[in-house]
Amino acid sequence: MTATRVDAEVIRRLPKAVLHDHLDGGLRPATVVELAAAVGHTLPTTDPDELAAWYFEAANSGDLVRYIATFEHTLAVMQHREGLLRVAEEYVLDLAADGVVYAEVRYAPELNTKGGLSLSAVVETVQEGLAAGMAKAAAAGTPVRVGTLLCGMRMFDRVREAADLAVAYRDAGVVGFDIAGAEDGFPAADHLAAFEHLRRESVPFTIHAGEAYGLSSIHQALQVCGAQRIGHGVRITEDIPDLAAGKLGRLAGWVRDRRIALEMCPTSNLQTGCATSIAEHPITALKDLGFRVTLNTDNRLVSGTTMTREMSLLVEEAGWTVEDLRTVTVNALKSAFIPFDERKALIEDVVLPGYASVL
Repeated sequence: MTATRVDAEVIRRLPKAVLHDHLDGGLRPATVVELAAAVGHTLPTTDPDELAAWYFEAANSGDLVRYIATFEHTLAVMQHREGLLRVAEEYVLDLAADGVVYAEVRYAPELNTKGGLSLSAVVETVQEGLAAGMAKAAAAGTPVRVGTLLCGMRMFDRVREAADLAVAYRDAGVVGFDIAGAEDGFPAADHLAAFEHLRRESVPFTIHAGEAYGLSSIHQALQVCGAQRIGHGVRITEDIPDLAAGKLGRLAGWVRDRRIALEMCPTSNLQTGCATSIAEHPITALKDLGFRVTLNTDNRLVSGTTMTREMSLLVEEAGWTVEDLRTVTVNALKSAFIPFDERKALIEDVVLPGYASVL
């Protein structure tokens, strides 16, 4: 089947896996409006459609202040138990409706404590909401497995606390760890003690790198901190002087040859200036060179996107086929932070049959 014969409805039905998706960047606009009214938070508009448009415009404005302000509003409605429960449950249901069968959702508990919740209470509340969503999705015949990545904010001083939480809740739905926030000026190695602790406790982790900062951030994330995956990683191309020829530098070769997954987010990368178009986004060239690229949404509300939309854009603008979509889906599951037998079952029993049905 060629790319031109794949329509959005077929793509929506395909089984999908997403590894890089932020909880506070993916709320329903109507939910933000309702929860903001309940907690007395002022929004740019109280019309859900207008709010969705405001988010997308702000994210595409090139104005960093406006981009950051988008998270101010989502986080404002995620400071109390009721809001967290609803957001987490709806997160799962929205993914299920988009054909996602496996997801890892990430968030920083320290950003959800302004309403008086402890870090532990935040984690337990989110897990409760996710569990409720998974139960409803399964009952509706659209099961989705969701694991949690806890984030530390690299520009603050609570990264080790977040790592301790990941260890404490690794048998209660938390499958791994991440650090997020501004890359430039806040190197991952500043939190080396947290990563060493996670390695000692056998908790896997990914690190945002190679997005806002260059190749050295990827090197540090992998070779100093020991990350098993890279969040974004688009700037690995700086170590591939000629993408067409495919001659790899030492770091790029290390990433490809050791099957280190790159959690790539095309629409988000366009918004942050890491790529100029979907057609020219590095994900296609890296896929063709044999890198373990994965396809992700990053922030569904902020980027106005879904996994179906990300896949559709690559089909329409970069010439991807169903086989390409299958490849990145299998890649994601191969690098997921859940046990091997669970990954294998999802690939063999869900993903491959799902794609075979349209090939």
